Amino acid sequence: MTRTLTIAGAVILTAALSGAAMAQSCDAECLEDAAAQYRAAYGAHDVSLAPFAEEVRYTENNVEMPFPDGTWDTVTEDLGPVQYFSDPVTGNVIFYTAIMQDAIEGFLAVRLHVTEDGEIDEAEHIISTARNLSSPPTPIGKVADYEHEPFVNDVVPEEARATREALAAHANGYFDTLQLNDGEIRGTCFHDYATRRENGMVFTDIGPAFETGRYFFNNRVRREIILIDERRQVALGRGFIDHKGQLDEYMLTNGEEAYSIFQEPQTWAFLESFKVQDGCIAAVLAAFYQAPYYTRSPWTVGPDR
Repeated sequence: MTRTLTIAGAVILTAALSGAAMAQSCDAECLEDAAAQYRAAYGAHDVSLAPFAEEVRYTENNVEMPFPDGTWDTVTEDLGPVQYFSDPVTGNVIFYTAIMQDAIEGFLAVRLHVTEDGEIDEAEHIISTARNLSSPPTPIGKVADYEHEPFVNDVVPEEARATREALAAHANGYFDTLQLNDGEIRGTCFHDYATRRENGMVFTDIGPAFETGRYFFNNRVRREIILIDERRQVALGRGFIDHKGQLDEYMLTNGEEAYSIFQEPQTWAFLESFKVQDGCIAAVLAAFYQAPYYTRSPWTVGPDR
């Protein structure tokens, strides 16, 4: 029986690879239009509603499968609000939203690649539900409370923008700080008002939490910077946080004892975006799920970083 999806507003998808990239003839408006059509097609379970290429490469939670499949068959409602980022340099675009699969709440991030002719030839989903975050305890909010920081969508005047390389460096600095977090902030900085929204749950203590070494249990953070939205000053990373499960008790930088919740090998997989304002990270937006230990993305080319 065909299910329907409530679509509210347009969809803008964004993705950008660091390093040399060929300019695309599909500009931001073109990318965002293709993304909006993708979202409509996804909600209606009808591929004829979007400009798909003859062959579409498709993954959901880092599993490659025929297109369409996975939540294309089960999504019943898009609750929003939707946050979009776009990168005409590489032809990539991403959106974050909240969805329902009948009674199952979920948080969805979708990266698309759009060809110069405006056709969608890649679709990468990260979907997080309470079921795929069952253990250990992992941040996840309620779809009824889902929202985004309003300033994340602000377009920054061209003369005030950081370079693509600088934006990528902030994202990598965040990941370097998160890896074996010992209290040192590496390669970036955080505004006092900075927030991190993970699967709909908001955290307001990003910098102070890092300074205590709270996340010392993170052994590796493998990552790729796959999108730079220069207009909005956002960098997007795809990656994995690996926990070897060997750590038990450890000491925070303030002298307090802490205990790792990871007692066995485990990995979190994510799509995570970073809004930079005035030279520091101002907001973080992430969708992630629990993956088998040392999962590798089908999209990764070459060795993990």
